[in-house]
Amino acid sequence: MEPILLLAAELWWVAPAAAGAGATGYAIVRRRGTVNGRRLGYDAARFELRRAQLDARAAADAARVARADAARVAAERAAARADAAALASARRALREAQLASRAAVARVKVSRVRVSTERSAMTAGGMLPLERLRARHDALLARWMEYETDAARAIAFPGMSDGRQPATAAFLAALERARDARPRPESRVTAEEFAGYRAAVDDLERTFDVAERAARGEQVHPELPDALWDAARTFAIRTSDSVIAWTRKRRP
Repeated sequence: MEPILLLAAELWWVAPAAAGAGATGYAIVRRRGTVNGRRLGYDAARFELRRAQLDARAAADAARVARADAARVAAERAAARADAAALASARRALREAQLASRAAVARVKVSRVRVSTERSAMTAGGMLPLERLRARHDALLARWMEYETDAARAIAFPGMSDGRQPATAAFLAALERARDARPRPESRVTAEEFAGYRAAVDDLERTFDVAERAARGEQVHPELPDALWDAARTFAIRTSDSVIAWTRKRRP
């Protein structure tokens, strides 16, 4: 889909945010029990942790199988029943399985931090989890619209509107996924749906960062493991929440 058409599709909820310079307005969501209340982020974080733990166990099992298979092929190679290519392939599969297992363990650690962060946020007051997430989404859309509506920016950084650029194409795809995952106003949202929307917004922020830096001519590494991005994002959010809480305590 062309960037300008995507922009028009997004405007149904972002127009108020774009009216002010850099404004990031958000839709107000009424409380409906605990489903869309303060527990939503915490419940979603616990759901993500359980899923990450299952993925980590599966990745660890896959790594053990790959290790055993590599040992088998090495023994067959020593007995001249396997060639060098088979041994190299088995060792490469083992390395990939081990890396996948380490990444899965990192995601578990990140998920645990997020559970702790969301538990603290439940008592911190302020915006509800869904409101905060929508605000993050709207803030990024407002940043993107600056490239689409500002003629000077469009001329200086044409790559941000060129879907043929790999980084921009990845961002535009993430833009559609986040739009589809965004709950409608006043809708009831489950922990699983919230987790999916949060993952889509996280991915949108990552791909926008890569596309923006690529358009500016910087060297980018989009293959950076998601676990590292998630760890940095979680640390930033946790630090921001701590600063807000400290500031409120200092106010008379």
